[in-house]
Amino acid sequence: MKIVFFGTPQFAIPTLEKLLNHSEFEVLAVVTQPDKRRERGNKLTPSPVKAIATAHNLPVWQPERVKKDTETLTQLKQLDADVFVVVAYGQILSSKILNLPKLACINVHGSILPKYRGAAPIQWCLYNGERETGITTMLMDVGMDTGAMLQIATTPIGLLDNAQDLADRLAAIGGDLLVETLLKLERKEIQPIPQDNLAATYAPLIQKPDYALDWSKSAIQLHNQIRGFYPNCTATFRDNLLKITASAPLGSVGERDLPAELQELLDKLPDLSNVSDKPGVVVSIVKGIGAIVQTGEGLLLLREVQLAGKRPRSGWDFVNGTRLTVGEVFAAGS
Repeated sequence: MKIVFFGTPQFAIPTLEKLLNHSEFEVLAVVTQPDKRRERGNKLTPSPVKAIATAHNLPVWQPERVKKDTETLTQLKQLDADVFVVVAYGQILSSKILNLPKLACINVHGSILPKYRGAAPIQWCLYNGERETGITTMLMDVGMDTGAMLQIATTPIGLLDNAQDLADRLAAIGGDLLVETLLKLERKEIQPIPQDNLAATYAPLIQKPDYALDWSKSAIQLHNQIRGFYPNCTATFRDNLLKITASAPLGSVGERDLPAELQELLDKLPDLSNVSDKPGVVVSIVKGIGAIVQTGEGLLLLREVQLAGKRPRSGWDFVNGTRLTVGEVFAAGS
């Protein structure tokens, strides 16, 4: 089966590698986003997918706007591929491109469709506190993740999973599911299933205001925001911006799902069930772990933070390094 692969970030790598290492598939070329300048040194840096493709001596095309790039369209026609595979490419494909492959244009999407169509399904499913997600392979059409579904694989979400953890797990699942999907599709063993548009939800691009933490929210809401939009959620501490990169909600909503080793440490604390203070106030400090902060409902343990210009550090190192004390206040992020 002759394949053209469209993809850009690390999330797409396991799928590309599965195709490259499988005897039934031949990857003819790769289409990825143009190189971007990174903050350090402002050097042009290739996408993770381009790096892998180059290492395998594959042709790589990087149009600024693939729908309007006539040269890329001509090259895609000339390849006469059986399938186009799209994994987090980052651009919308035109109907002309979608109609080029002989068999199908297939997308590997990071949610259980029709929930979380759009650009950031992993992040928003965590933000909304989902306990399960998955990968859907689907036939592509001109809509935003609206095509008929081919196969679905699911995975549970742990209370402390963040967007990176979940993306890594789903990326591996996606590679295996795509291989299975392609083989079954070629053998005509899959019946595409139309999506229920009435059940659809959307996962738009994350905007800067989404990162700001509001301590009047509940502990579980803040925790889901921190892990969903990892590692960029911000609070204000001593008039400086502080990223909070790992947390744990305490109380009936989240504590029951904490890992045993963390639960054992918390069990040794004095009873905090009656603690009540203004949102954002440090109400306790857990030796070896970090600070516990009052929220609008419940308490939030800060397990990892990052000061501006510094590397992430454990909650306990942060307590020691700043000499944090009970009664200090974390303000809203910006």
